[in-house]
Amino acid sequence: MIMKNKIAVEEHFGIPETLGLLEKAFDPGYWPVFSGKIRDIADFRLEEMNRFGIEKMVLSLNSPGIQAIYDTKEAIAVAKKANDFLAEVIAKYPDRFLGYAAIPLQDIDEALKEMHRAVHELGFVGANINGYVQIDSFDNYKYLDDAVFRPFWAEAEKLDAPVYLHPRDPMPGAFRAIDGHPWLGSATWAFGVETASHALRLLSSGIFDEYPNAKLILGHLGEALPFCVWRAQNHIAKKPLGIPAKRPLMEYMQRNVWFATSCQFRTAPLWNTIMEFGSDRILFAVDYPYENIDEGCEWFDHCSISESDRNKIGRENAIRLFRLEGRGPCSV
Repeated sequence: MIMKNKIAVEEHFGIPETLGLLEKAFDPGYWPVFSGKIRDIADFRLEEMNRFGIEKMVLSLNSPGIQAIYDTKEAIAVAKKANDFLAEVIAKYPDRFLGYAAIPLQDIDEALKEMHRAVHELGFVGANINGYVQIDSFDNYKYLDDAVFRPFWAEAEKLDAPVYLHPRDPMPGAFRAIDGHPWLGSATWAFGVETASHALRLLSSGIFDEYPNAKLILGHLGEALPFCVWRAQNHIAKKPLGIPAKRPLMEYMQRNVWFATSCQFRTAPLWNTIMEFGSDRILFAVDYPYENIDEGCEWFDHCSISESDRNKIGRENAIRLFRLEGRGPCSV
């Protein structure tokens, strides 16, 4: 049986200004197919949503997106263009799509203005940040625990706007363990290592002590952190080395982090995440068009969890997290 009215929280769109970097990651023979899917909103995407019981998608700009545009003026302009485009899509299909804002963190003042505009004027439900931020030059980059981004976290907390930390490849030379093994790059392995490391920086930096109501979403069932964070904390407790965080990492994950099922269509990792953090912290997602809607939905609709947990993960948790009460379901 299909679970109807699911809300999928990590789904993507692209605009011409951000597809160039993405194209390099694809086989030339498949790129025309993928680029058609990521630019499509109303045709195949809606058809698949209707067929497999997805009421709403939360859309975000493709990775690496704004974070890879190190020219600051260009980053600001493209972020605004992407957000305006997404707002037009949502206005046309208000019962089907929600949005994460693209944020030009290369300029913190402009980032705060765009964050405020996206939430208050455009009605977006949060922000999507594609990993580290390149600023002014290719090899100058910062992670989100950097002090320069504290005002961004303060604004996200003030707006009650969840921040989705989306993967991108490590900087060249930053993850040499896979040199000569290109098949281990991107979503195969490098994305998860890079994003889990970024998340651990955030958890250990003291950000969630300073902003205790800030909300972080991790895709792919937490990039393996639910499986291994206990070990990390166990060794930090033995040798803290001046870690700024005042609480164990597990406590921040229980209080400040949500986990999406995107691209992790496997029941054992889902059960592990439920056992560590509870079904209230998990959100349904496909990761379309990087993954197929039919595969993500058919797995989730039939995986061996209780119907209560399926409803929470498939819909109810997203309603609470994004404050969607009053936005009634459509018929799918």
